[in-house]
Amino acid sequence: MCFEDEAGFTRRPPRSRIWGRRGRTPVVTVSGRSAGRLSVAGLIAVRPGSRTRLCHRLVTHPAGRGRCRSMGERDFIALVDGVRHLVKAPIVPAWDRLNTHVSHAMRELISQRTWLTVFLLPAYAPDLNPVERVRAHVKHSLTNLAVMALDRLEALVRNRFKRLQYRPDTLDGFRAGTGLTLDTPTSP
Repeated sequence: MCFEDEAGFTRRPPRSRIWGRRGRTPVVTVSGRSAGRLSVAGLIAVRPGSRTRLCHRLVTHPAGRGRCRSMGERDFIALVDGVRHLVKAPIVPAWDRLNTHVSHAMRELISQRTWLTVFLLPAYAPDLNPVERVRAHVKHSLTNLAVMALDRLEALVRNRFKRLQYRPDTLDGFRAGTGLTLDTPTSP
């Protein structure tokens, strides 16, 4: 069973409370220029009897009019194919109803993979997706951090996701926070 979600990162940092000297408001300087966007798709793979895994895929979108600003169907399928190669078992992802997840092209790509069964989460249910908590955790670690270049932001985000890959207990905590269990159904 897998849970998938995507997030976008820009050079403008998420804001948070910050400590400063009394009477002096701390200032985080950020360039006003748009320098592109970083899209990250994360996938938590849960398999009974083995540790929880986090896989991710980063795509950089340069700034400019008419340029793609999000991940496409092929990017999501590449992530799922990579997880399939890693776990060597059928994949059952549960993801939201993003337009690229429910598009005709995505349905065709899914139908070509016999080992793939997809479940759609309700229309707006971030509390059911543990990857939302991963995204929140990574964004919180980047609060009030102003980066000057998109490649530096990419390195920081990649580092934060890589750290979480080696913390299966934290990933299990994110999954437990949803209240979902992966018990096998019992017949009455």
